[in-house]
Amino acid sequence: MKTREEALKYGLSLPDTYQNAPFHDDNWQLVRVKESKKVFLWTYEREGYINLNVKTDPEWRDFWRSAYDAVIPGWHQNKEHWNTIILDGSIPDQDVKRMIRESYDLVSDSPSKRIYEAVKRIPRGKVATYSQVAAMAGNPRMCRAVGNALHHNPDPAGIPCYRVVNAKGELSGAFAFGGANEQEKRLEADGIRVVNGKVDLKEYGYQEK
Repeated sequence: MKTREEALKYGLSLPDTYQNAPFHDDNWQLVRVKESKKVFLWTYEREGYINLNVKTDPEWRDFWRSAYDAVIPGWHQNKEHWNTIILDGSIPDQDVKRMIRESYDLVSDSPSKRIYEAVKRIPRGKVATYSQVAAMAGNPRMCRAVGNALHHNPDPAGIPCYRVVNAKGELSGAFAFGGANEQEKRLEADGIRVVNGKVDLKEYGYQEK
């Protein structure tokens, strides 16, 4: 890989991304994640070569720098968290793509995204508590963030937030699911018995293997 077009094409092939040039200078073409608008790929020409700035995990930062002379500490960026890839043809395409993908994964990761992915894993006929979802999303202490994320669910049809209950098995307030008894109706449609606004966690509680 030696051209800006190849790098941009790969960056834009990753989910929910877009290209922009915020500096009114065509030499700087960036690729961002739509939801957060964070940049994971900077492209620019410098000293006759196209350069890419990519975010890197500190555990991999020095590996890439030692593996290729054309990977250097991030130019004009935090050198602890960013590398610069010089597209001089010395790095195999698969490794350039891997570094871009690693940057994308670091930038696109967010608590809300992890919460939504955790909720998607709750199967039909089961419920999980807020603390369970927080743990499934990687941080048992972010129960409040779980509630906030579910309240702003961007895809109710695909993210079954009605399958989340509190630590006692109690359902959420009517505001969360579009009206009184809506959560109860959806749970019962899943085959879950609701008694006095509660679900028996021993019978219906989800245990992720």
